[in-house]
Amino acid sequence: MSVSKVYKTDKRANSQIEKLLLAEGIRRDKNLDYTCAVYDDDYNVIATGSCFGNTLRCMAVSHEHQGEGLMNEIVSHLVQYQYERKINHLFLYTKCNSAKFFGDLGFYEIVRIENQVVFMENRRTGFSDYLKNLSETKINAPKISALVLNANPFTLGHQYLVEKASSENDYVHIFIVSEEASLVPFEIRKRLVIEGTSHLKNLIYHDTGDYIISSSTFPSYFQKDDSAVIESHAELDLSIFVKIAEVLGINSRYVGEEPKSLVTGIYNRIMSSKLPEHGINCVIVPRKENDGEIISASTVRQAIKNDQLEKLHGLVPESTYKFFTSSEAQPVINRIKGAENVIHY
Repeated sequence: MSVSKVYKTDKRANSQIEKLLLAEGIRRDKNLDYTCAVYDDDYNVIATGSCFGNTLRCMAVSHEHQGEGLMNEIVSHLVQYQYERKINHLFLYTKCNSAKFFGDLGFYEIVRIENQVVFMENRRTGFSDYLKNLSETKINAPKISALVLNANPFTLGHQYLVEKASSENDYVHIFIVSEEASLVPFEIRKRLVIEGTSHLKNLIYHDTGDYIISSSTFPSYFQKDDSAVIESHAELDLSIFVKIAEVLGINSRYVGEEPKSLVTGIYNRIMSSKLPEHGINCVIVPRKENDGEIISASTVRQAIKNDQLEKLHGLVPESTYKFFTSSEAQPVINRIKGAENVIHY
């Protein structure tokens, strides 16, 4: 049996894929950029798999055809497809009871959240190499903290959080989410973070690479509801962060309080519970306000979408304001204006 690409316009095949995934306890992920399938003699879908970026997702075989090697065919096809588009470092998320199967296909475990999810990659030393590179920036000091920022874009709220961590610690490691899942591209987000914190001299900047991803692209396909998705992502993210903290000697992590955000609320609850178990203090900092309202990147994006750049005063550092009022920002502004929803919860 051959593996074929499934087009978005193929309503019959996509309907069958939805049913197959649901029958195998999987919800179809909203983040997919390629899907394939195997058909039986009556042109019914009996196996499927998908990709998003450098991840393999939503892979399933009909229970009536399991044991026929179809999953091997699906994975081989997806890996070949990724190689053809020059993506060689691959990742997947799978249920714990499927990890050994994917291990036999050349994937290696990065971290595991028992009874929930295993995060795997196709490089034996991928994560250990990442940690080794990070270790070259280690500085020995009593107080070492860390922040993980998406900064979409960098605001006075982010700046306030970094300044607080900087004033209370010897050094601060800032991890900037490098995944391209935001309206503001990574290189610009990174630049604005660095420019907006250039007055602080005890900061060490890092790209997160492929190991710390945003909640918007964490796979949801085998969790029962949105809260379970957020919780498993938070736990996986923290498991990776703990390994990073061990390498860099980090003993505190600073996060911003965000009472209006469901995602951040769950994240902060899990962090404040789990991090101390590993000797890491979780510092939740009340959000900086402007005119009685908390400053958030969502508010900034909404102002840009509404052509109200004057509202950015009081919301963003001068460096961020200068960027968005320059001609260089026009493609980013157009992207924000074209987005259906710029408020993230």
